Amino acid sequence: MGQYVVSPATHPTDCGRFRASFSVQRQRGNGSYCSVFRFDKTFASPNAARVFAVTQGWLQASMPHPPVC
Repeated sequence: MGQYVVSPATHPTDCGRFRASFSVQRQRGNGSYCSVFRFDKTFASPNAARVFAVTQGWLQASMPHPPVC
């Protein structure tokens, strides 16, 4: 996504649902940036969790000044 690498992931829960997460990576000159975002919300399928993670990753990467958690 432009100058960022966004990697979505899904994780099964103990109750059979799925959680979403994504990482955002950027390398610029001699420095690099990497953040991992995990969500508490659960989803019925891994595909639903992946769509959520991709959407959230796109929003994070497209913001001119993303918030720092």
